[in-house]
Amino acid sequence: QLQLVESGGGLVHAGGSLRLSCAASGRTFYSLAWFRQAPGKEREFVAGCNWSGEIKHYADSVKGRFTISRDNGKNTVDLQMNSLEAEDTAVYYCAADRGTVIRRMDYGYWGQGTQVTVSS
Repeated sequence: QLQLVESGGGLVHAGGSLRLSCAASGRTFYSLAWFRQAPGKEREFVAGCNWSGEIKHYADSVKGRFTISRDNGKNTVDLQMNSLEAEDTAVYYCAADRGTVIRRMDYGYWGQGTQVTVSS
């Protein structure tokens, strides 16, 4: 049974940091990514990486502040978020796909999401 389980969300002051983690069980994937959805907005791609973790893509809004990393031994993908801003407040979702296109919206498998709230 495939499962993607996120952890690490919470409340943080602007300028602070949080680290999200996603554990994937059941199978391995070429692409792992993080998305987010703020209230009243569409879900957006945040960051993603390939199998080795060497190829990474970031949304322009998070470049230089967020870092995605992958541990295939543990089958996890983390998102280190620094210099958080109020605009980063959203539900963050982990996603996985066997396809090789990392920056895409139609990932095949999704976690349930974890709330990140940044207070200004």
